[in-house]
Amino acid sequence: MSGGVDSSVAAALLAEQGHDVIGLSMQLYDQREGQASFGSCCTIDDLHDARRVAAAIDIPHYILNFERQFDEQVVSNFVSEYAAGRTPLPCAHCNSDLKFATLVERARGFGADAVATGHYARVERDAARGRYRLKRGADPSKDQSYFLFSLTQEQLARAVFPVGDRPKDAVREYARAHRLPVADKPDSQEICFIPNDDYAAFVTRRVPEAERAGVIVDERGRVLGRHEGIHRYTVGQRKGLGLSAPAPLYVLALKPAEQQVVVGPKVALERTSLTASGVNWIVERPDGPLRVQAQIRHRHRAAPATVRALEADHAEAVFDEPQMAITPGQAVVFYDGEVVVGGGWID
Repeated sequence: MSGGVDSSVAAALLAEQGHDVIGLSMQLYDQREGQASFGSCCTIDDLHDARRVAAAIDIPHYILNFERQFDEQVVSNFVSEYAAGRTPLPCAHCNSDLKFATLVERARGFGADAVATGHYARVERDAARGRYRLKRGADPSKDQSYFLFSLTQEQLARAVFPVGDRPKDAVREYARAHRLPVADKPDSQEICFIPNDDYAAFVTRRVPEAERAGVIVDERGRVLGRHEGIHRYTVGQRKGLGLSAPAPLYVLALKPAEQQVVVGPKVALERTSLTASGVNWIVERPDGPLRVQAQIRHRHRAAPATVRALEADHAEAVFDEPQMAITPGQAVVFYDGEVVVGGGWID
């Protein structure tokens, strides 16, 4: 229970259905001195909201201290990825490496059979194959299956997504009808642990050596300008380059070893293939080429592609049409219609 409307309604729905529900909230950082500037959610106010909802639906509520795990598994990864010239996706790491991996274990301690969250996604059991399937949420505009691609079969077997089969408007209407105190609370739009959405300053505070000056070059290696650290840039970025050119320039690649930011015209951002590592096959590891729709960003429209499983946990995806700004560090998720086939981290 994050203190938002989605997880609050998820808890209320389960309680209404007669389940024995226990509300759990994660404390992710030390708030003894009222540190309200750490991020935009999971604050003291959010934890209070979660407790108020738990009281309203008459379920017990506990706050779990995940400070160490959150720092080690989510924040440290975020910082190291940016420092290495990649663009991380902390929400996916938080879901798989922290929430489900840890909460499934905590659930056993409570004697609970399942872990429910407010994600807009769906889980079904494929009886013929004896495996669990992850599907997109019923509301396309709120679907969060992209962030859940790395859930294992064991985790999916214990996962419940009570709001995944309804649109966001219906979730808020349910909250209002049941007088939940967070019914009209706005959704958080920023990365939860980045104050003021200034990720570059956050990375610099954690890794001062990331603030290494370097050069901005074109595709031929000609120097066009200078920068104060590659962690300030991401593939596809156009604004904030500080360059004067007759046509808009975009970040094409980051070269941390040379401290170079490579820029060029928009057309140069197009790519037809990618490789990924850390691939998790939810359905089954394909023996040969598999036709999928591949999604390379949360707001990216999944595009037709052919994916092949490579050695170990790697895969290659080849798109039918060029895709814009395929970004190392982000996730690529493979779909068969609404079903998540698998996904991995773009290299």
